[in-house]
Amino acid sequence: MTQPDLSQVPLLIFTDLDGSLLDHDTYDWQPAAAWLSRLAEANVPVIPTTSKTRNELLALRQELGLTETPFIAENGAVIGLPPSWQHARLDRDPASPDGLVVKTPSLDVDFIRRRLDVVRERQGLRFQRMGEMSVETVCEMTALSPEGARQAMAREGSEPLIWEDSPDNIDHFAETLRIDGLRLTRGGRFWHVMGAVDKGQAAAWLVARYEALRGQCPRTLGLGDGPNDLALLEATERAVVIAAGHGQPMAIEGEHIYRTRARGPEGWSEGVAHWLREEPRWLTSPD
Repeated sequence: MTQPDLSQVPLLIFTDLDGSLLDHDTYDWQPAAAWLSRLAEANVPVIPTTSKTRNELLALRQELGLTETPFIAENGAVIGLPPSWQHARLDRDPASPDGLVVKTPSLDVDFIRRRLDVVRERQGLRFQRMGEMSVETVCEMTALSPEGARQAMAREGSEPLIWEDSPDNIDHFAETLRIDGLRLTRGGRFWHVMGAVDKGQAAAWLVARYEALRGQCPRTLGLGDGPNDLALLEATERAVVIAAGHGQPMAIEGEHIYRTRARGPEGWSEGVAHWLREEPRWLTSPD
């Protein structure tokens, strides 16, 4: 089959990490290495769109070869812009690490934590915030190293929590947060609380930024495996639901959705191949 010339197509790929580009348990990404290399050669931005923190992503971007692309952290609460994605007058920050400029459209994490403590006390709920966990506890829950756990705990615009109360109370909890201007979403290991932002809104912001800088409206592909990815998958032109073992419903349907058989980075490669190899017309001509 003739391979499409990706370099001639304005395309942005937004991808979840844990359980998607990275194996849920081992964090291995090597099964996706071949596609990552090909996309890099074709100058197709692969944009991490994750619940991970900025601190976690700084090292991971180096490992994955994604230092020239933006990132979306903390489920949309943090957006990182490398120099080529920055507005020459508005975004430059000579003091920023690695030339990055970081946008924080969410609420400050200290405010979120205070509100969670108030809600927990008033409603007599049982949950544990990451910010009150020890490094050792986070290591046990995530299989991260101590340094990795400290990076995961360095939150800026969201707070993960472990729900220890009845499942019947989660909807009321979410509604209480909504009234306070907060949003609750479920990830692979934790529930996450942030301001009125999500991965889909952050992706749309980056698409608009790309169009403003490049003068072209890009095609978009989103990949994810969990409920906190649904907003992203609904915001992109094509989407991949990667098979997972979390048992949570992924209530999204349509011709723009492909569901993989494989999990983790194998599923990620399967999904990318489906849209970029099996449907080359999507890349070369508008709908």
